[in-house]
Amino acid sequence: MKVVAETLGVARSNLVEQVRGSAKPRGHYRCQGDDELVAAIRQLTDARPTYGFRRITALLNRARPASGAEPLNHKRVYRLMAQGQLLLQRHGTQRPIRAHEGRVIASASNLRWSSDGLEIPCWNGEVVRLAFAIDTHDREVMAWVATTGGISGEMIRDLMLACVERRFAALRAPHPVQWLADNGSAYAARDTRDFAVALNLVACFTPVRSPESKGVSEAFVKTLKRDYARINPRPDAATVLQQLPSWIEDYNESHPHKGLRMRSPREFIHAQSQSAPCPV
Repeated sequence: MKVVAETLGVARSNLVEQVRGSAKPRGHYRCQGDDELVAAIRQLTDARPTYGFRRITALLNRARPASGAEPLNHKRVYRLMAQGQLLLQRHGTQRPIRAHEGRVIASASNLRWSSDGLEIPCWNGEVVRLAFAIDTHDREVMAWVATTGGISGEMIRDLMLACVERRFAALRAPHPVQWLADNGSAYAARDTRDFAVALNLVACFTPVRSPESKGVSEAFVKTLKRDYARINPRPDAATVLQQLPSWIEDYNESHPHKGLRMRSPREFIHAQSQSAPCPV
């Protein structure tokens, strides 16, 4: 056997297995319940085609406790999605990342709010412009404004007031809250800065050409365009404006975040309130 193996240039153990005929045919690994799980995965990927295996795992695990099933391991979901060719296409080369010092994410809610804007093009050539404010700790989009024209300073001031009213049920924040934005004219206007002071908001402006300085806002812009605008019909501005409330509500209620341990912003806020220490 040794001489034969050396002559053929193969391992002796391989020849022994072939002689015995005990080698099992190779194929995809399968375990019980895979077929049902694949069907559930396909249902989710059909509804949310931009979700990867981690977010699909989070959505599947949300429904399993109700049926008494054990939570799924993301590696199993990855295996099944890979076998079914349901994984997302890998990103190509990315732009060089500018060095950024500091931490954008706040240590608690209502310490730093970040605001930014984006454009959603429509198929007929119209453009919807959206401005929003997001908490950099729990990632909830607290308020937003949309228009087919330009974002004005008055809209940003309305946005500021809506955030304060939503989070504090008052006309002024009980403690200073950072308001992080870029150097756009609507944010940097004197009236806007004075209004921020009246609301107890501390206006902070990011350096020029440094999107990493407000990475939470940039991440939401990417999410809204990728997971909602790109996969929904956008024939005209009226259709987009009609869909925007449901998109942002779905983001707040259902969109899993890796930074929130695959929970949605509202789930994370609820978990925070449940784990808060008793004040007595």
